[in-house]
Amino acid sequence: MPMHSLLPWILNGSLIAAAVFIHYETLYSMARHLPNLTNIPPRYRVLLGVFVILVAHAVEIWVFALGYYTMVHLGLGNLFGMTTPDLLGDCVYLSWISFTTVGFGDVAANGDLRFLPGLEALTGFVLITWSASFLFIEMQKFWPMAKHVEHHPENHDH
Repeated sequence: MPMHSLLPWILNGSLIAAAVFIHYETLYSMARHLPNLTNIPPRYRVLLGVFVILVAHAVEIWVFALGYYTMVHLGLGNLFGMTTPDLLGDCVYLSWISFTTVGFGDVAANGDLRFLPGLEALTGFVLITWSASFLFIEMQKFWPMAKHVEHHPENHDH
């Protein structure tokens, strides 16, 4: 396999690894620091977590966007469809659409670059569901919830 064929896969793997690392560090840091923010009411700590995770996702999307941009400039493919003269803007747009798995299809990639949107969609799906799982666990910690269900005589749902 020629080196030129390996380069896109090395770049793709590096982008995925960078996104996963950013996400892991974000969630790990929040898990460590959210409980210590005792001056913030518990329900607002969860809200803070949502906003921090949204920022982390935006950073991860930009990592992939810069990957598209770099790979186009390395001659590993191009974007086509409803593109604009702003290549970086098109790369960011494709990255948002791919990461969130919306996949409109109005901008697509060709050449060796064509594998990255699918890999980004898979990565985005995993990271978004990881975020949802993390927030669910944090909500269980910080939101007051009944530990057991009490029987009410007027309730006929047995």
